Amino acid sequence: MRLRTLFKKAYMASIPVLGGYIVLGMGFGVVLQSNGYGLPWALAMSLFIYAGSLQFVGIGLLTGGVSILTAALTSLMVNARHLFYGISMIDKYKGAGAGKPYMIFALTDETYSIVCNPPVYMNKKEYLTYSLFVSLLNQFYWVSGCVLGSVLGNFIPFDTTGIDFALTALFITVFVQQWIDKKDHRPAIIGVVASVISLLIFGRDNFLIPAMLAITAALCLMGAKEGYHANE
Repeated sequence: MRLRTLFKKAYMASIPVLGGYIVLGMGFGVVLQSNGYGLPWALAMSLFIYAGSLQFVGIGLLTGGVSILTAALTSLMVNARHLFYGISMIDKYKGAGAGKPYMIFALTDETYSIVCNPPVYMNKKEYLTYSLFVSLLNQFYWVSGCVLGSVLGNFIPFDTTGIDFALTALFITVFVQQWIDKKDHRPAIIGVVASVISLLIFGRDNFLIPAMLAITAALCLMGAKEGYHANE
C-alpha cells in the first residue's frame, strides 16, 4: 500500500479517538488552568506524559506538593498497565527502527486497541507504518485538546465537576466498537470477567494490576491451547 493509503486507513481507524481525545483533552486543559498551571504545562504534560488518567492525577500531585518519590510511585501504579502493552508489542514492532521507542511510548489504551486490530491484512512494513500513523494521529488529537482547553480555560470560566468522566466514556466507546467489529468476543469477555472479579476481591484502588495479570494469563493460556490444537 502507498503511504497515502496507509495514512487514510490510520485516520479512519482513529476517528472514534479523535472526538474523545479532543473533548477529554480540553477537560484536562481547563482543569489544569483552573488550578493555576497554564499553557506551557498543558503542552509539556500532553507531549511527555501523554496519559489521560495520570495527567488528571498529576494535577493533584502538583497542587499537593508531594515528594518526587511519591509522584514516581503514584505514576507507576496509575500507569502500570502500559508495561503490559509495551511488552506485548515488542515482537510486533520488531523492525520499526528509530520509531519503535516512540510507538511503544504512545501505546495508550485506545491506540493499543487500534494497532492490535488493523482493518485489513497488511504485511509487516505496512503494519508498522500504519501503527506509526495511528500513534502520531492520536497524540496529535490529545495535544490539540489539552492546548485548546488551556487556552479556553484562561478566558472562559467552567464548572469542572465530573469532567474527568469523559475518560471512562471513551473507554466504553472503544470497547463497544471492538465488540461490533470482531466476531470472537472471548478476549473481551475475559477482560470484563477478570476485572469484575478483581474489583470485588481487591477493591477499586487496587484491582487494576491483578486484573491485568489475570487477563494476560488467560489470553496466553487460550493462545497456547489454540496453537496446540492447530498443530495436532
